[in-house]
Amino acid sequence: MRNEEMLLIPGPTPVVDSIYDAMSQETWSHTDPRFAKIYKDSVAKTREMFNNTEGEVIVFAASGTLGMEMALANTVKPGERILIISQGFFGDRFKDVAAAYGIPFDVVEAEWGHQVDPNMVAARLANNTYRAVTVTHADTSTGVAADLDVLVPMIKQHGALAIVDGVCATAAMEEDMGKAYCNNPEWTLDVVLTGSQKAIGVPPGLAIVSFSKTALAARDAMERVPGYYIDIKRWIPIMHDPTKYFATPAVNLVYAYNEGMRLVLEEGLEQRYRRHRQFREGVQAALAVYGMKALAVEGAAADTLTCALYPEGVNDAEFRQKLADKKVVVSGALAHLSGKAFRIGHMGNTTKEMLAEAIRLIGETLKEMGFEADIDAAVKVFNSKF
Repeated sequence: MRNEEMLLIPGPTPVVDSIYDAMSQETWSHTDPRFAKIYKDSVAKTREMFNNTEGEVIVFAASGTLGMEMALANTVKPGERILIISQGFFGDRFKDVAAAYGIPFDVVEAEWGHQVDPNMVAARLANNTYRAVTVTHADTSTGVAADLDVLVPMIKQHGALAIVDGVCATAAMEEDMGKAYCNNPEWTLDVVLTGSQKAIGVPPGLAIVSFSKTALAARDAMERVPGYYIDIKRWIPIMHDPTKYFATPAVNLVYAYNEGMRLVLEEGLEQRYRRHRQFREGVQAALAVYGMKALAVEGAAADTLTCALYPEGVNDAEFRQKLADKKVVVSGALAHLSGKAFRIGHMGNTTKEMLAEAIRLIGETLKEMGFEADIDAAVKVFNSKF
């Protein structure tokens, strides 16, 4: 990679040369048949990634946040209630999105670092009627992963739509829209939304939202949606024939995205899932050698990032600045964890070699700050996971 820094934040993530090269190609007209072919191919690759054989996939210029709006506005009518399952800051964001669209909601929250209590979810579902339930697959603030195998059957049993925020999980953790949970063909994921800049490994700027046939039926039952740009009825014809015009697509980002999706499918989804699990296991085991404990409790950790708690006495700003001076960029923690932890991404185009070097440099930084750090032991335990 020709990147000068190791961008190990929870997104954007490192970009490989072939994606940069694709993005730097000459900008064609957004209705040029040559561009339309690339756009349509990227949609087909996305459909394959999600195993969405009966629904629709929308790839459009936006952030993941607008993808959240598209997901809710096209499936839930104002006044219909939803349940928000929150395991951190980004799960909570659905509250604001729902409120903006006049959608009443209930929330089941987990203590940061923990998954939600399934019994609390079951009680809410048993005592209320919900049009949809939102689940953040990997919360970027906490590094906690939702257990879809537990939650989706509960959601579908009660007749609600399962809407998954996959922004920090897609292409690294399984989001199979063809999977029949509990062997029931009607119990599937209904909407998965994501962005280009995390585990897919493309620069920011594209939102991707995948709708099942059940979710499309929900849109068909709505006379109108409270939005213009996010109305999937305007986007679906473009996905089928990109020479048609609705809104100008991000042409060069689509070039880059198509290359990114080629790399995802070329590696193979099962291999990517395995690689990201190894990254998570290696990084967390290595940081533990330095006394840095993952916020996510055992069994609840996402494979794409880690929120690591500092040992007593580490100054957050100083630590991250010294690390940045070594060309390793990590993120601070959010909300009440600010200053008490940092977040390190280990997803997308990130490599084993990059992460091993980052572990070494984290140890060097700690030693420079006066803390003990067994660098050789940390790197060794990281490498043992592969």
